[in-house]
Amino acid sequence: MDKRVTTVGISRRKHDEAFKRELVSRSLQPGASVAAIAQDNAINANLLFNWRRLYLRRGGSALATASPAPTLLPVTVEEPGASACRPAAPSRVPSGVIEIDICAARVRVRGVVDEATVRWVLQALGNAA
Repeated sequence: MDKRVTTVGISRRKHDEAFKRELVSRSLQPGASVAAIAQDNAINANLLFNWRRLYLRRGGSALATASPAPTLLPVTVEEPGASACRPAAPSRVPSGVIEIDICAARVRVRGVVDEATVRWVLQALGNAA
């Protein structure tokens, strides 16, 4: 019988704390595969994930080298001034379609439809009439 495992009841095994800590420590190393570590040690991967969760919940961050600790950044809050009242610039160039039906003709402008384009179309129609 394995020294790390004692049989309790018929089907449940109890693992030694040192064994659990060793596997958790190995599983928290960068690039470690929890499934491979579990398989190599004849345990279910879900059991090892559970041990990791319990370890980290108890504040065991000393072994958790896989991810760096979060860093707080300085923040400054400024009161809004006159410049904050200006509308924000659009994030993309407006585009669309203008369609004007006159008698039997249809004028269609596609693409950037801004104020200058609308004025140009209306002026061109006024000159054509």
